[in-house]
Amino acid sequence: MTTRPEPARLAVVIVNYQAYSELSSCLASLDRIGEPVSVVVIDHASDAGAADALGRAFPHVRLVRMADNHGFASGINHGVRMTDAPLLMLLNPDCVLELNAWGRVADWMERHPDVGVVGPRIRNADGSVQQSARRFPDVTTAIAGRSSWLTRVAPGNALSRRNLPLQAATTPSTFSEVDWVSGACMLVRRTAFEAVGGMDGGFFLYWEDADFCRRLRDAGFRTVYFPDAAATHVGGRSSRHAADASLEAFHDSAYRLYRKHAGPIGRMLAPLVFLCLRARLAVMKRIVRRRAEQHAH
Repeated sequence: MTTRPEPARLAVVIVNYQAYSELSSCLASLDRIGEPVSVVVIDHASDAGAADALGRAFPHVRLVRMADNHGFASGINHGVRMTDAPLLMLLNPDCVLELNAWGRVADWMERHPDVGVVGPRIRNADGSVQQSARRFPDVTTAIAGRSSWLTRVAPGNALSRRNLPLQAATTPSTFSEVDWVSGACMLVRRTAFEAVGGMDGGFFLYWEDADFCRRLRDAGFRTVYFPDAAATHVGGRSSRHAADASLEAFHDSAYRLYRKHAGPIGRMLAPLVFLCLRARLAVMKRIVRRRAEQHAH
């Protein structure tokens, strides 16, 4: 008599856009979770040859080929609907998992049903730690957020410490409650995901993770940062194929996030916020083009 294998308690959902080399490394790293998982890849603007090669290399992965790019949030929702595991790992294709505490995170989440999301420590390609656990954005985020000039030149300033309360110095083995964590790699409770209707598909790219964690908080779920679990995130591998479009998506999503969660006074100031974001977008486009020209020479 044969017994049916136990269904995986963890499903991995990845949204890919033209990042097949990085995706291969990502999929290979999933063995480090240390237990069976089901894997779904939503492959936006799928390249037939690259997708065929990926399917041969990873036959256990459910590869969903999409002719168009419907955006990250919509892709996540599509992938989650194709799974039934009680825990979800939402993962960028340019992330590689490190060999560490993934099973312990899943065990801990099972014992804490009020936790909707756990975010791991995320490292850059050079080994430095990304400031991926943050407070919800406010008026200070534009000048003291993770990628701001002020944070780069003076990371210890009060505004940056407010926006990035944990930074790289979080004590290992400590579960710390935070406002939101990066969507590059997060473990999500399915019941929490479904309670808030998943990701907001109105966010094409960027800021959907902050919105998601905020809606989870409003629904009574906690977001937690756990640095013993870790992943390396190269970053920007999909956006490199459409730099201007990615910049536009970033600023469009920032405005959507602002409008969605602003109070009455904030909504009155929305036109000013919109103009400021358009001005910032124009500056960022010039900077990116100047860097591209310098690199070309």
